[in-house]
Amino acid sequence: MLLRASARTVAVMALDGSLPLRLTEQFVHMHGYRPGSSEVRSWERSIPLLAAALNDAGLGDVEVMLEYALPLNSKRADAVLAGVHPVSGEPSYVVVELKQWSQASPHDDDPELCLVDAYAHPVLNPIEQVRRYCEYLVNFNGALAGHPKRVGGVAYLHNATEYGVNGLREVELDDRGQLFTAEGRGAFLDYLRAKLSDKHPGAGAADELLAGKTVPSQQLMALAAQEVREREQFVLLDQQQVAYRTVLNAVRDAKQSDHKTVVVVTGGPGTGKSVIALSVLGELYRQGVPALHATGSQSFTKTMRKVAGARKREVQDLFKYFNSFMTAEKNTLDVVICDEAHRIRETSANRYTSAAHRTGRPQIDELIDVARVPVFLLDEHQVVRPGEMGTVAEIEAAATRKGIDCRVVSLDSQFRCGGSDAYLRWVIRFLGLEPGGPVSWEPDDRMHLQVARSPREMETFLEARRAEDHASARMSAGYCWPWSPEPRPGDPLPADVVIGDWTRPWNLRGDRAISGAPPSALWATDPAGFGQIGCVYTAQGFEYDWSGVIIGPDLVWRGDRWVTDRTKSKDPVFKKSTPDADVDRLIRNTYKVLLTRGMVGTVVYSTDPESQDRLRELVEGQRIAVSV
Repeated sequence: MLLRASARTVAVMALDGSLPLRLTEQFVHMHGYRPGSSEVRSWERSIPLLAAALNDAGLGDVEVMLEYALPLNSKRADAVLAGVHPVSGEPSYVVVELKQWSQASPHDDDPELCLVDAYAHPVLNPIEQVRRYCEYLVNFNGALAGHPKRVGGVAYLHNATEYGVNGLREVELDDRGQLFTAEGRGAFLDYLRAKLSDKHPGAGAADELLAGKTVPSQQLMALAAQEVREREQFVLLDQQQVAYRTVLNAVRDAKQSDHKTVVVVTGGPGTGKSVIALSVLGELYRQGVPALHATGSQSFTKTMRKVAGARKREVQDLFKYFNSFMTAEKNTLDVVICDEAHRIRETSANRYTSAAHRTGRPQIDELIDVARVPVFLLDEHQVVRPGEMGTVAEIEAAATRKGIDCRVVSLDSQFRCGGSDAYLRWVIRFLGLEPGGPVSWEPDDRMHLQVARSPREMETFLEARRAEDHASARMSAGYCWPWSPEPRPGDPLPADVVIGDWTRPWNLRGDRAISGAPPSALWATDPAGFGQIGCVYTAQGFEYDWSGVIIGPDLVWRGDRWVTDRTKSKDPVFKKSTPDADVDRLIRNTYKVLLTRGMVGTVVYSTDPESQDRLRELVEGQRIAVSV
């Protein structure tokens, strides 16, 4: 959060003009860049009105936590109020979403979305927005897990009249989703008094909330079976819910109007693309709508089949590959959900494809043609192989050629890497994927970044996390070592990754477990995968608590920048004909994928001495204190 103080103190800071300066200063410290002018204006205009309402209600001792960061997520609630319930005497919390809107109307076809003049696209109804923030807090804060009734939620549209926004109340109102306007300020004060006592300070309740243990993220694979077979398990926030509703609305419109619509959902690592995919699939599956999930990742698809379809074969059959639709007739399905769509290939044909099916037809066209509503979820910065072409521009162009509408939803909030936007920006700058060069890492209490002095030190540290914290951990590396053929059952795994006197095998390639190592597709999810070094193709799409990343000699620091050396890559997908610029981009994208798998922390080591020194400089000496 950016500021914690009593309502009385916040009101004083608003009056003397220090409030926006204090919030800006803290924002820069936490995020590494200045807040936008619109955000600063919202602080100047909205927070003083909230503080005034609390003080007018006699609640000056209520604790106000401004820009409260949701756990394991980069989203921030505008304010969380902490106090004591006037009847029960227990801690009581109110999540407040502040809006400067003067008017807003519900979306014609979906009251969970609304239309505001300031935005070109529909946004989430603020009642639904604050309700979901409350649900998310209950799900992920240990202090609330056993006390869900302690949390209430309210949207305060302090510039709006009842007439201007009354239509927003078409959605269900409950204790976690209320809406008040300027005209309803008296009712807002009554609501606050009903939730928060004027006789007790809120500092203790705030302490309890902040001390609540962060419940581990509901990881995608562990809940897939319930998500698909039984009921919705994930709380979708803001643009995630907009994306979810956009897909479901497109499915409804396609049925009613007999036309096709392409939906593209784009976002960086951990923005919840796969969670959205499973939520949509689960809802469609429960409704009996013909839909399939497809990816270009063998590991991801096989894991989905194993976890989500452990007891029902029909559930396993929901998970396909992008090249599964070469011979399918047009509009066979209502929906195809293309997860990890950045891995779409130029064509579906490979060396096993029969001559009759080698039509040269683009894979994007096959995926668009097979369903009335093709959905593509992608991150353009995760393209790691030549020939991958799943971009927004390519999909939009294919839809335009066919005369099909295309709706694009961009995700902003991210859940991976502890919800740390600062870490993701550090990785992007570190790898030169954005201009400006690498920057020093400033710890943000959300993501731990450490430099190991050797791969053995890295492994020792990760083993300790597994033993002491019961955390999941994996080690991965750039594709800089040869990969031996699969051993026979019972034979030891070849120790291909050799760094000094430290050696480890790559993860298995095949579909069978050998010598205690899991099949390739399960390396990231089976605890036995810790003994092998994963490559980008087995790590992509997955997450674990701690990630150890070995940067090989294909990416080294020389002079004043990181440079790639294609001659050090052993990846067979790089052909002589692959342009240097493409290889450079793909190697950098590979390390972006590997460096963004960890949910709690990342430990990194470079095999190149000059690069290792530069790493230690950038991380400012945050090295592992482990004796080996």
